[in-house]
Amino acid sequence: MDDKITTVLTNFPFLSYGFLQETPYLGIIQNCDNQLLSMYVLDLIPDERLRKYFLDCGSEWWWDSNRRIPINIFLKERFRIFRLYLKHFSRKDFELVSGPSVSLQETIARRVRKRQITLVRRLPD
Repeated sequence: MDDKITTVLTNFPFLSYGFLQETPYLGIIQNCDNQLLSMYVLDLIPDERLRKYFLDCGSEWWWDSNRRIPINIFLKERFRIFRLYLKHFSRKDFELVSGPSVSLQETIARRVRKRQITLVRRLPD
């Protein structure tokens, strides 16, 4: 990684950086599972004010949430304007170099735990 990308990732810890066939992508990962990686790509946002708002939203999500739920669920309607910049990649072709990734699959698996309850019947003495 070059120094510019390292500096950006240090200043904005919620951004992720990766490659797909030699093409670099920088953005916020919405969801990552075994087959698919969905990312809001920062370079696709054309307006500088919209980019600043994107980074502000990312910062709010990073510091005010538990970071296990996707940014679009946490910010709801406020983040809907960035739906146009959401790209989907095949997980096996995308190489994630640096940054966090959110996985709903892991969150759901952690919440669903089977508990076994054994009922014991006491006989009167």
